[in-house]
Amino acid sequence: MNIPRKLLAFLLCTIALLPTRALPSSGKEEYLTADSPLPTVPLDIATAAGSAVLLDASGSETRTLWAQNADERRGPASTTKIMTALVAAESMPLSTKVTVTKESVGIEGSSVYLTEGEVFTLEELLCCTLLESANDAATAVAIAVSGSVEEFAALMNEKCAELGLRDTHFTNPHGLDHEEHYTTARELGIIAAAALENEALKKIFSTYKMTVSAPDGGARLLINHNRLLKSIEGCIGVKTGYTKSNGRCLVSAAERDGLRLIAVTLNDGNDWHDHTEMLEAGFAAYERVNLIDHISITLPEISVTGGEQSCLRTAFAEDVYVTLPKSSAKISCRIENVTSLPAPIARGQNAGEVAFLCNGEEIARTQIITAYSAAKKKEKGFWEKLFG
Repeated sequence: MNIPRKLLAFLLCTIALLPTRALPSSGKEEYLTADSPLPTVPLDIATAAGSAVLLDASGSETRTLWAQNADERRGPASTTKIMTALVAAESMPLSTKVTVTKESVGIEGSSVYLTEGEVFTLEELLCCTLLESANDAATAVAIAVSGSVEEFAALMNEKCAELGLRDTHFTNPHGLDHEEHYTTARELGIIAAAALENEALKKIFSTYKMTVSAPDGGARLLINHNRLLKSIEGCIGVKTGYTKSNGRCLVSAAERDGLRLIAVTLNDGNDWHDHTEMLEAGFAAYERVNLIDHISITLPEISVTGGEQSCLRTAFAEDVYVTLPKSSAKISCRIENVTSLPAPIARGQNAGEVAFLCNGEEIARTQIITAYSAAKKKEKGFWEKLFG
């Protein structure tokens, strides 16, 4: 069926007036403006910790929701093993076979009593390291990756630099006391956020119980020291720690409805209670929202020059997720930089921007893109020019 060009152009422009959702996306992205922080609300939290922090780790960068001496340098004890696991997982496949060396046997502190010559996968050793907090397993991991504890510690510190950490330095993979082995509550939370982005590690952090082989042909039972896995809704980890000089250290994380929170306490004798209070306060006060769902807007059509049609429908480039207080004011938006485009036009071509505002302040922005393609208008042939 041949549709007259004027009628086709009219129909396309009419369709363009309909509201358009974002085109399909590969993942949830957060488009934050560098100079416009998201709003926060005060949280009624009190802890017994020397240092503590509650972070939002739902987006591409962590954001502090509450803090207490969060930038003081302190020993992290066995929460060190979060970085050990992250560096190891990024250095070799978890299926790699590892033979336990004599240097990994008899390390002081928590242990799964490895014996020289035992063979495990790297994943199994990380399970021993993270669930049972085994110092011998952490040492075996370090030697497997780098050949020595010292070389592995250098890799840990390189990762710190990559993450932008300025107040963290490691000398070993297990967290035993050393004057040059330290971090802060805030930076330890950032390390945990990076580790939780690794799905394999996230699975280990959230595992409560499992078994690995034992020298007698039996099995070692591994039970996660993190009791919050059983008591907090949506808990996904992360790691406990203790030394006499550093006290009880704990990193926990939980997810609900797309909101991921991380709590960190260093030197806290009441950490189970305090983490429960911190996480519940965060979930009560904040929510993860798609800003597109909180506005009522009809995106503009763009003018097409030299095309088979005169206008083209647009869409949001992607969903825009941010974390906001549940008491936030109504979200509004502002459309900017919409221009006409010359044909041919590809689907998904940039056509403008949308700025999202909360309480009049810009909190995020994303692109407006073309929802369809537009072909270049064909030149009339001789007979069309003569009789058209």
